[in-house]
Order: sequence, then C-alpha cells, then structure tokens
Amino acid sequence: MLRIFNLICAPLAVFLLNTSIATANEAGFSGSRSCVGCHTEQHQRWQNSHHDLAMQHASEDTVLGDFDQAKFSANGVTSRFFKKDGKFWVNTDAADGSMQDFEVKYTFGVIPLQQYLIEFPDGRIQALGIAWDSRPESGGGQRWFHLYPDQVVKAGDELHWAGLQQNWNYMCADCHSTNLVKGYSSKTNTFNTTWSDINVGCESCHGPGEQHLIWAAKADGLKQEDSSMGLNLTLHDRTGASWVINPDTGTAKRKPTATNNREIGVCAACHSRRGQFKSGIESDGLFLDYYRPSLLTADLYYTDGQILDEVYVWGSFTQSKMFTAGVTCSDCHDPHSLTLRAEQQQVCAQCHLPSKYAVTEHHQHATDSKGANCLECHMPETTYMVIDPRRDHSMRIPRPDLSLKYATPNACNQCHRDKNADWAAREFARLWPEAQNPYQNWTRAFALARSGAPQAEIALIKIVRDQNTPAIARATALSELRPFLSPLSGEVLQSALSDSSPLVRFAALGVLDALPPENRYQFASALLNDPVRLVRVEAAITSAPALRDRLDPSQRKNLQAAINEYLQAQNFDADRPESYLNIGIMYSQSGGMIDAEKAYRHAVALDPDFGPAYTNLADLYRAQGMDTFAAKVLAEGIGKLPEDATLYHALGLLQARGQQMNSALESLRKAAELQPETARYTYVYGVALNSSGDTDKALQVLEQGYARHSRNREIIFMLASIKRDQGNKEEARQWAQKLLAINPADQSALQFIEMLTDQD
Repeated sequence: MLRIFNLICAPLAVFLLNTSIATANEAGFSGSRSCVGCHTEQHQRWQNSHHDLAMQHASEDTVLGDFDQAKFSANGVTSRFFKKDGKFWVNTDAADGSMQDFEVKYTFGVIPLQQYLIEFPDGRIQALGIAWDSRPESGGGQRWFHLYPDQVVKAGDELHWAGLQQNWNYMCADCHSTNLVKGYSSKTNTFNTTWSDINVGCESCHGPGEQHLIWAAKADGLKQEDSSMGLNLTLHDRTGASWVINPDTGTAKRKPTATNNREIGVCAACHSRRGQFKSGIESDGLFLDYYRPSLLTADLYYTDGQILDEVYVWGSFTQSKMFTAGVTCSDCHDPHSLTLRAEQQQVCAQCHLPSKYAVTEHHQHATDSKGANCLECHMPETTYMVIDPRRDHSMRIPRPDLSLKYATPNACNQCHRDKNADWAAREFARLWPEAQNPYQNWTRAFALARSGAPQAEIALIKIVRDQNTPAIARATALSELRPFLSPLSGEVLQSALSDSSPLVRFAALGVLDALPPENRYQFASALLNDPVRLVRVEAAITSAPALRDRLDPSQRKNLQAAINEYLQAQNFDADRPESYLNIGIMYSQSGGMIDAEKAYRHAVALDPDFGPAYTNLADLYRAQGMDTFAAKVLAEGIGKLPEDATLYHALGLLQARGQQMNSALESLRKAAELQPETARYTYVYGVALNSSGDTDKALQVLEQGYARHSRNREIIFMLASIKRDQGNKEEARQWAQKLLAINPADQSALQFIEMLTDQD
C-alpha cells in the first residue's frame, strides 16, 4: 500500500479535529504591539522586514501590482487587473474555466515578487497563479508573470490557482501569519482561519507572550525565580558563545561547544521542506516533535545533496560543516531585520580569516570578480518561482569532477557557462591540487542506490555507520537501503533503531516496511515510547500489523496509545486526501477494514483526482476477496484519471488473477506505455505476454525495457529465462553474463549459467 506524506512549502496550519477554534487570548498570544515598549530596537529592525510584510490586507499602501486595467495572457486565458469601489479585483478563469471577477483580499510577500490571495465564501483562500514582479524595471521587473511559465495550467489542473494545491489555508498560511488557526471543519468542508497577527510577528518565533508580559511586570527579585522569563521558547543558543579564529587554519572554533539546536529548529519550522503533525509550541519543544522533514530524496536534492527543488534551507544547512561546528542561523542573519550581519561575503569573514581566504592564493580569481566571492563558489544560487534566487546553504566545495560522474551541478560551470564540466574539472584539479575530500561524502552511494546497483548496499552501509556524516545524510542512506536489505544491512538497520539521532531512528523505522508485517513489531516496538514524537508516530504505523493475540495487555495498550497518536497526527490535516489515505492504511494494517474503507472513500470525496486513494481502496477490497468491488473502484479511478499508470497496472493484476488475460494484457500494456520510466510495469507486462504465449512480443517489450533500464535485474533475468526456454542457450548465457557484470556475486545468475553448462 502507498503512504503519502505532505511536504509543503510552508508549515501546515493548526487543526484539531472536532475542537473549537482557539482565540488569541485563549492561546496566550498578546500580539506584536505588546512587545514594542520593552523591545523598541528589535521592533524597529523588524519593521518593513520580509517577516513584517509577509502578508497584508490589500490596500493602496500594500498592493504593488498594476491594477489599472492591466492585462496578462497565459495558457489561453487573458486576465484583467482592475479596481472597483476602492478594492482590487482580477477577472480570470475560475475552477470551472469560466471567466469571473474575484476580489483580492490579501497581499503575500513583497520582494522580488508579490502574490495575491482570493477568498471564497467557504473560507478557502487561494493563491493566484499570476504574480507581480516587484523588482525595478531596470532589473526586468514591474510586470505580471505566471508562476508556471513552462507548463500549461488550465482549470482542473492540480496547479491551477483555484485547486487544492494552491490553497493558502493549508499550503502557506502558518508561515506568513502568527498564531494561525486553520479552523477546518471536516463535517462542512469549510475553513474559519484566524490569526493574532496577520504577519510573522514576535510570537511566531518566541511563542505566546502573555506569560512573558506577566513576568516583565514582576519585581526584579521575583523575575530571577523564573529563568524561562515566561516564554515557551528560550532562544539562548548564542548566549556566552564566542568564535575564536585559529591563526594557523584561519577558521574560527566555537567556545563553548553548542549543546542544542533549538534556534535552528525554530527557524526550520518555516525554512524547511516538511509536513506538520501537531500544533502549538510546548516548552522548549523540539522541531521533530511537530514536523516531519524531508530527507535528501531524489525529487528534492541532487545526488550530492545540492538543492534541486525548493527546499527552504534547513535540509541543506544540516548537511554543512557549519552546522556541525555549532553555527546557528543568527550567527549570519539578524533574526529581526533578516539581513546579513555583514555585507555579502563579509559575513563569512566573521569566522574565516580574510588574510587567508579572501586572497588570490585561495580563490584563484581576480580580486572583486564573482569568482573571488565566497558566496558564489560555496553557496551558489538556484532560481525558483521564476525570479527568486535562493542560495544553497550546504556550503560545499565545488566539485566539477562529480558533475562528470553523476551529472550534479557545480559552482564553476554556473559562472563559466561557455565551458563544460570536463574543462571545469581539469581547471579545478590544476588550481587546487590539494583540495580536500568533500565533507558531503555520500554522492557515490546515493548514485549507486538510485541506479539499482547491488554495490549500493555496502556503500550505503558505510554512510550509515559513519558518525561524522550529517544525520540527514545517514537517514537518507537508510531510506535508500530498503531495496537492498540483506542480513548484512539488517544488522546495520537494527543498530540504527537505537541511534542517538532521532532522524536516523525515524528513517530506520521506514525501512522496516520491507519486512513481513508480522515481523515488524519485534524491531519497532521499543520506539513506541521514544522521547521524540516523530519517531513514535512512525513506530506506530510500522508496528500496526502486529498480531494482537501474541501481545500481553501492557504491549497492546502501548501499541494502541502510539496508534492513537498517529491518528491524531493525520487528523491534523483533515482537509487533505493524503491524511485520509494514511488513516486508511493504519486501519487496514491493524484490522479495521470498515474504518479503512471510510477513510479511503473520504480521500476520494476530498479530491476525486487523487489516484492513490482508488488504488488502496481497490487493494483493500481485493484482500477481502471482493474483486468485483475492486475492479469497479479502479474503473472509477481510471474514468477520472485516464493517464494514471498505477491504476491500469493495479487493474491488470486484478484481471490476471481473475483469469481475464485479454483484458489484463491491455491494462498492463497501458500502464507500461504511460509510465515507461517504471521498470516494474514493463517487466510485469512482459511476463504476462510470455505467460499468454506471445513470446515474441514479450521479448520485444522486455528488450525495450532493458534499453531504458539496463541494470534492472528482473528484466534481464526474464530475458535470460525466455531465451533458455526457447532453447537458445548462448543468448540465455549472454543475458546471464549481463547480470554478473552488474553483480559478480549474483548467486542466481551463477546457478543459471551452471545449469546451462550442465545441459550442454
């Protein structure tokens, strides 16, 4: 069954199923204005910052875009921006494709672009797909532009501004406002979203201020009795710390050593790619008690960990040497103005001696050129949202040699665009012959894993075991181990379940899904009481298939408590189909088939275009012997999603089990053609063709699959088997040799060749 976790651009908003919406006072929020009297300097720096202007009511003072009958055309739709009755309006395509007038209620951001929010009667607030380029005209700005210029986004598309994926209440709200309460009702499918400050105010980072105000009013002697100062979060990570530069190395070292990453966790709440599963900030709450961060997955990061998709800093920074050394966000950024603490690369000079690093001997470029700038080489930019450049915070040494091997980007070629990676690699080796090995040392292991190479297991094990490798990379290595599990890596996996890093423990639990359901509990049960909530909820879904009659009362109670916590975490996002999918999986794993069916049906009702809900519901029916119902669900899904290969594949397997081979072949063919990048679909279609007697067609399909997936063991072994069955031993032997070329220790291939030899 397929589990999906929401990893979105902004934190998920606050939602507690079947509870009333908390007001600002009930939650203890006093508003940023209450802070001004004592914190005047910080307030002044915060004013007009990106946090201050993160979200505003639309007005003449806040709207930057041209609403003077301006027109903009994209995807065959011409939108018109205008004013009426002192308000701001846009005439554009609605969810049904018709042209309608919509009032702009809020602005979203300022520089380098400003988005606009449309409010609907049911409380949904949607982000318009057309944004205003607020850069100066001389820099290409002062124009309307579409956020998806290279895609055709029309009504009904998941990226259309009126659709589920552009919903502000879920996707964006909590990172742009303070004390955001999503206020979603699952009964009416409506929102009543509230906040205490419309923008990112003091309490977004410091927590509710009411008790702090009470503390501030106390006599000095009484204040000393409360070291927390009445705050849920005490951000003292930098208090008493100093960075002393070693004149020999030219690099500073933190004294004393950092003891926590609380400040980074507070920033990560918004500056990371993650999902949220609990609201509120308890006393000194940990990031992983509220959020499920993304690992260095192939869809978000390059193989070496450089940013690919928009990932918002945390996942990059935690890969860096700076993070390991104890650097916090506010060492480089003023937390109130959000500006750098020094101009451009001068911020690096706080810890890296300019006489050693800001010299030609180090950077090998002309002074004052881009190549002499620390940021350009060690924090290259990638542009997102068409015009918004973001720097990679993994702070790595450029490695054009890795670009040659693994097609990763490198800072050298980002400047020298007229040169290729081969040139850059040669020049780099010439200019820096003593360049050290990269701190980010996992590129080869991840590349092997993602190509399906059997050597990946040993390479990944090495990364997992290396305690000097950042935890996020070790956790990613564990997740990549799943297809390669053997007794060797099983030992490493078991050790990882008790690792000191909660991120590593969390990732290890995810790999246990590869084990038979009845065996997972014995490995995961110890983590049902883990001190970190993220680990506990993952342990719950992993342990759910445990046979209850084999557990004692204490164990059953412990497991049920963790399952309840998992369900609460999923209910946090009751407005999303992904959450109901995961709820359905939990119930199906733990034997609650009726509740599982309800959850999957609810997911479909929330989003009829959500394919995984159809697949999992059909699988639920199939497991209960209700194949007719399963086929009906898959047909329903295909009717809504005629290009969804997964649905065709599931239908084909169902039809094959029912001996409907002609129908099965057609469904499996469709799946393989719709999604040729999935080797499994090609393999299964080839097997089905061969089983039905169409061997020639099977060979054709499998050979085409091999051309796309030259390291896929299933496809190669099937080709060898068919050739053997045809009596063509030589060609069968040649295919088996291809398996040995991939993995010389492949025992099945060795036995296959030995069998062919015995038959000669």
